[in-house]
Amino acid sequence: MPTPVLYCRDPLSPRRVDEHFAREAQEVRARGGAVGLVDHDALLKGDAEQAVAHVPAGLGSVWYRGWMIPGDRYVALAEALSRRGTALLVTPDQYRAAHELPGWYEMFVDITPASVWRPTRPGEILAAEDLADLAEPLLPGSGIVKDYVKSRKHEWEQACFIPDLADWAGLTRVVQRFVELQEEFLAGGIVLRSFETFSKLESVAAEVRVWWLDSEPRLFTPHPDSPFERGLVPDLDHIRPGVQSLGCRFVTTDVALRSDGVWRVVEVGDGQVSDLHPSSNRGEFAALLVGL
Repeated sequence: MPTPVLYCRDPLSPRRVDEHFAREAQEVRARGGAVGLVDHDALLKGDAEQAVAHVPAGLGSVWYRGWMIPGDRYVALAEALSRRGTALLVTPDQYRAAHELPGWYEMFVDITPASVWRPTRPGEILAAEDLADLAEPLLPGSGIVKDYVKSRKHEWEQACFIPDLADWAGLTRVVQRFVELQEEFLAGGIVLRSFETFSKLESVAAEVRVWWLDSEPRLFTPHPDSPFERGLVPDLDHIRPGVQSLGCRFVTTDVALRSDGVWRVVEVGDGQVSDLHPSSNRGEFAALLVGL
């Protein structure tokens, strides 16, 4: 029996799937999969019961597919669905492990840029001395700042890239700007990562998103930000053990070809909240979700 999928509803048309996921949901329905609607806004506001009010009771085991959810809100979603006879196929512990860098880093430590982190609250500004202590294991070299989930790479110079991690003033300036721009959406804390140089090709994506289901690579798509509609085929022999050790049902790994020809894991994510490249075949992805 096809697996049901819960999508975020459209805030302007509550009976419809959010426009961003509408084509995908249509393909799920075409393959016999049931589609339910979750009120993402209500969930973020802390009203999980309202968020699932229109999910049919007794759906059984389901995927969530939509916008990112903070870890604590995902717990609330799982509990609210359980009271309606529905279970998320990705448990809250699995979701957090794949979604947040501290949860997955140890499994990929040898194949991903070196990283350090410190829990912080949204808006909390670390002192220059504290940031210097945090960055010390990564010296010498340059780096980037992000939170447990996201960077601000589109504000590269002001809120992402740190040319010299030993430059306290520069480090503090970039991290503070990152915190300011993240506002209340800062997830978990501050992460500093060593900067690595990756290949820049002219015709295909050198960064590829690999979709893993039960530790098997099932789909390869260009990174969502890539200008190219196809990507290189990565070597996964040294990446598969990390995915297996993580032990999560539905995982994405963003892998990039470093300038020395080695494939590196840039990011790990939960597949339920990972985006597809605009050119990706929604029918192929829907078949993966419903189990066909």
